[in-house]
Amino acid sequence: MTKHFIDFDNLSFEELQNIIDYAITLKKEHNEGVINDSLKNKTLAMIFDKSSTRTRVSFEAGMTQLGGHALFLSNKDIQLGRGEPIIDSAIVISSMVDVVTLRISSHKDIIKFSKHSNKPVINALSDLSHPCQILADLMTFQEQRGSINGKKVAWIGDGNNVCQTYMQAAQIFGFELTITTPNGYEPHQSFVESYQNNINYCTRPMDACEDADLVVTDVWASMGKELEQKQRESAFKGYQVDQKMMSAANSDALFMHCLPAHRGEEVSADVIDGKQSVVWDEAENRLHAQKALILYLIES
Repeated sequence: MTKHFIDFDNLSFEELQNIIDYAITLKKEHNEGVINDSLKNKTLAMIFDKSSTRTRVSFEAGMTQLGGHALFLSNKDIQLGRGEPIIDSAIVISSMVDVVTLRISSHKDIIKFSKHSNKPVINALSDLSHPCQILADLMTFQEQRGSINGKKVAWIGDGNNVCQTYMQAAQIFGFELTITTPNGYEPHQSFVESYQNNINYCTRPMDACEDADLVVTDVWASMGKELEQKQRESAFKGYQVDQKMMSAANSDALFMHCLPAHRGEEVSADVIDGKQSVVWDEAENRLHAQKALILYLIES
């Protein structure tokens, strides 16, 4: 049976932990100049209808580093963008490549594509979740602080796709997740109902950060929400992660942000550019975590 990575809980804790451990090994080997051509003659199809920096560069560079090839396909390049049924596209594209990654708006369309693909499908971002990002975040925390099990994570801001994937990860990896969002910007109710273990909700960001080992935020207006920017700036007043907020966390707490960031909005410049911030390691680790993920899915 073909394995996919569309939601974070598609894989077990053991599978995810093995992928993270292997990603750390791959990173070390790459930095030492070890040549790895495990994906020689393998092709990754990348179907995007959203702009991207880290996702596109990390997947393309990762395939190159492993001896394979990445084929970038925007919705302007393929018939899917001109109305070809997604089922037809899934059958055709998966018959020609070895793995497919989709960064598209509709989570339902990614699921539909996977059901008609005979090759592994990876969700590179959808309206509901961002599993590759959280895989890299967990890898980064493990590198910096060891196991995240039993740790406290504070999510500050919009209850968006990244937040919702953290909810899945909290249940699988056993860390405590405290979420604080403005009224009306909470995670989707289906996630609230499905992922209750280890998750707390509070109204004050400072309370969420208290004794936290990791503080995470994201932009106030995600892609597709740009027209709400002014409205959101008003609603999210008081939700900027600044030094005062970080001081409520543990002294060795880390700060993460999936990027791109808006300094002066969701995070102050002195936090994201400060000593507790690991955003650059977090961004680089997208590369290595996804290499390990692709290898696992293809080998499976």
